[in-house]
Amino acid sequence: MSQGAALEGEIASFLDFCRIEKGLSVNSVEAYRRDLSRFAAGWPSGAGVSELTTERLRDYLGGLYGSGLQSRSVARHLSTLRNFAAFLLREGRLRSDPTALLSLPRQWKSLPKYLNLLDINRLLAIPDPDKPTGARDRAMLEMLYATGLRVSELCQLQFTDFNAELGVIRVTGKGNRQRLVPVGRSAVGAVTAYCEGPRRRLLRGRASKYLFVTARGGCLTRQAFWKLLAAHGRRAGIWQRLTPHVLRHSFATHLLEGGADLRSVQTMLGHADISTTQIYTHVMRSRLRKTLDEHHPRA
Repeated sequence: MSQGAALEGEIASFLDFCRIEKGLSVNSVEAYRRDLSRFAAGWPSGAGVSELTTERLRDYLGGLYGSGLQSRSVARHLSTLRNFAAFLLREGRLRSDPTALLSLPRQWKSLPKYLNLLDINRLLAIPDPDKPTGARDRAMLEMLYATGLRVSELCQLQFTDFNAELGVIRVTGKGNRQRLVPVGRSAVGAVTAYCEGPRRRLLRGRASKYLFVTARGGCLTRQAFWKLLAAHGRRAGIWQRLTPHVLRHSFATHLLEGGADLRSVQTMLGHADISTTQIYTHVMRSRLRKTLDEHHPRA
């Protein structure tokens, strides 16, 4: 086996490890595959994994900058290489970690985009509940805003995951970790109304394990829901770039504005680390400013 082929073989083994042993999602494994395919394409002919050095990797990352990638994208590539190097160390293919001395590129922290309550209400009123697809779309939008799910989690929800009586949804998130998320009354009502008639009309006698279905009985893809959301956003007069993550950010922001604590929001969002949830601390800071202005005698 050539050294180049050996590198490709190690990448394939790493992806199998991520999928089988770590239990990562299909999307996460595919992201690793894309990054490492780009890395392998630029790897010198005849160089094997034993020749992974800090200098070589630094040159590679510098080339990514030169190709026009932003700091956030370069940081993702470095994260992929770090995980790959950790796997090679674990398997005894490397003696030391060549990524240990590589630093993450400086990234500007941007505040998450979110909708105000007026825009949310306009958006939720757009789908026509008298049409099966309209009832489904409204139920999905209500669920997304009520729970802050990731779009992949929303699309993969199964019919048995939803408990209308208790007002909770069972969610399978990253790494196949499950969590229970409470669902508000408005979303429970919209999903229940969709399940009582429109869902059956969409299925036309077919069986499906998914909660939100297409006319063929499958689940909506992430890409299909992105297009639906963008179309509903335009009809609601929301011309900015509307994505499922904007509704996820809106969910978290509005909870914190209402007085929720950061740990509770972390649990509902399915963040493994509280530092990920801390992007929403701008809301807490603004609330402190408002409290000071309203209640301090010398404010």
